[in-house]
Amino acid sequence: MRRLTRRNLLAGATAVAGGATLAAALPGSSALAADEAPAAEAGLTPTTPAVSVTPADPRYPDLARGDNNRWIGTPEQVVVVSTTQQALDAVQQAVTAGRRIAVRSGGHCYEDFTTSPDVKVVLNLSEMRAVYYDSARRAFAIEAGASLGDVYEQLYRKWGVTIPGGSCPTVAAGGHIAGGGYGVLNRTLGLTVDHLYGVEVVVVDAGGRASVVVATRDSTDARLRDLWWAHTGGGGGNFGVVTRYFMRSHGVNSTDPAKLLPKPPSEVWIASYDLPWDGLTQAGFSRMLLNFGAWHERNSAAGTPAAALFSRFMVMNRAAGRHTLPIQVDASVPGAEQMIADFAAAVAEGTGITPRLTTKLRMPWLKATHWSGMFGGDGTGRADFKSAYMRKNFTPAHTAALWKHLTRDDYGNPFSLVQISGYGGRTNTVAAADTAVPQRDSVMKLMYLVGWQEPAQDAAHIAWIRDVYREAYAETGGVPVPGDVMDGCFVNYCDIDLGDPAQNTSGVPWTTLYYKDNYPRLQRAKAAWDPRNVFRHAQSVQAAS
Repeated sequence: MRRLTRRNLLAGATAVAGGATLAAALPGSSALAADEAPAAEAGLTPTTPAVSVTPADPRYPDLARGDNNRWIGTPEQVVVVSTTQQALDAVQQAVTAGRRIAVRSGGHCYEDFTTSPDVKVVLNLSEMRAVYYDSARRAFAIEAGASLGDVYEQLYRKWGVTIPGGSCPTVAAGGHIAGGGYGVLNRTLGLTVDHLYGVEVVVVDAGGRASVVVATRDSTDARLRDLWWAHTGGGGGNFGVVTRYFMRSHGVNSTDPAKLLPKPPSEVWIASYDLPWDGLTQAGFSRMLLNFGAWHERNSAAGTPAAALFSRFMVMNRAAGRHTLPIQVDASVPGAEQMIADFAAAVAEGTGITPRLTTKLRMPWLKATHWSGMFGGDGTGRADFKSAYMRKNFTPAHTAALWKHLTRDDYGNPFSLVQISGYGGRTNTVAAADTAVPQRDSVMKLMYLVGWQEPAQDAAHIAWIRDVYREAYAETGGVPVPGDVMDGCFVNYCDIDLGDPAQNTSGVPWTTLYYKDNYPRLQRAKAAWDPRNVFRHAQSVQAAS
């Protein structure tokens, strides 16, 4: 699809069709302070209409689906917007007509939240991709459709700063940031939302009137501050349409843009090792996992040299023939190159196998953000996912379940694996209630993943991932219930099985697995900002009854 013309939003409050406004007031309250008004300072000029794509349009097959080919929607209309005004208009029109709306930025949602059959209008934000400095707010504005790759390039090339976001450059900011956002720099710089200053959001009030509000970390109105906080890990599709994020690190109060966000390493070492299945016994396999976990238990304190090392261990099905261990470390840390070799040796110690170095390069940080060895994947297939946070090392039940299901004779899919990411460091210096992400003392983060191509194989592959997950956490009802070792699940690796009593027999609801004690505050934000429940999906936040 051709790139659409984007117009910068000018500011102010101008009425549009259907009663939607760029609001300068809270529902039922007096006007906001100037620093809380949306957009810029003058008056909003009308924009050209958004692009409307219906089933008869040749672009429809592309726009009706997300990245995962399991999820192909049948909306009556996809509205591709390039400005906040267009997003506002589209929301108002859908609400006025009583048509169910869903929002998509990059299309990487792991469930059918934007493609379910009852969705009639998909609001596509992929053309809202600007990244720029907002001098009035002394913050960087990132539009929701901007890919992480573009965000890194724009912030670094122009100002030498970054956000500690994910490792897949095609993921868009829209859902990534709202869900918390983590990646290769989490151990040194924290989560993306630890640097979130504000959000611009299209919301709908109890009367069905759409408006745009800006909520910031500095908002003095409690409801606005709750709306900002809800976007520090509350997940997408819950409270409204985020059209842009404003990024400025907590505690920073400078007029110099180059000081408002952290600087990434100038150069990094990247490396990857293969650890072969050949010669790996069950005891050696268990030792390999325990070695990885023990290293992170010992080395997840913030500010230490070891916190500069990030690894994402791909523990593969035996049919793949190997496991892979990609590593990145800040090249400026003393002994960085040796740290890589020592880490790989520590993971392999006592396993009976020898890691084989396949990649080792020192390169500029920005170049490394496109290294496929850290994220892999493609958008041509079908997939299913599950997650877990770990406060401590693997238990015997964990390692036994992984061994059993990765070596099954009746299931030889080389694209079935468990991805174990290093966690902790700076991420764990933030209190659990300070952001909507409550998991703030974990040392590892797990993604269970299976990929395939043919729809006819769906049942077999989904059964496999359910089997391994349910058995790994059998002692806590088939899910990683927060406790001494586990700490629930990651909302951006959304998983509707968590709400299925056949898969989750723990009695712990999915809301607790994602949000723990933070859920009531999210419910309060939901009641205040989406009282009609316009923005909803199978695992959306529900206002308290």
